[in-house]
Amino acid sequence: MYADDRSGTAALTVDSKVTTRSQTTIPAPVREALKIQPGKDHLQYQILPGGRVLLSRREETPEDDVMEAFLQFLATDIKNAPQNIQPFDMSRGRELISGVDVNLDDEIRDED
Repeated sequence: MYADDRSGTAALTVDSKVTTRSQTTIPAPVREALKIQPGKDHLQYQILPGGRVLLSRREETPEDDVMEAFLQFLATDIKNAPQNIQPFDMSRGRELISGVDVNLDDEIRDED
């Protein structure tokens, strides 16, 4: 561990050795700075120009309980009653959306 950085931007620089299996232990100061919990959090690597890599804790997206319940309902229904699965007739789909004007560049407003 040393506090000298060639770019002059690091508050602290630490090293770790890469094993023959391309694994490394994340040093304690890095774990603390990222506030990561072993076995729980995920890391994100951003490869930057010049051979540098930025290591960050990946922010988890909050789960959507309603969507999760709906997807679980679908999975259970498909498993329990596969005979009910039928192909969707695309001509019927085109009929359902005929006359609908959609501009993919329009902003989606909260009230929509």
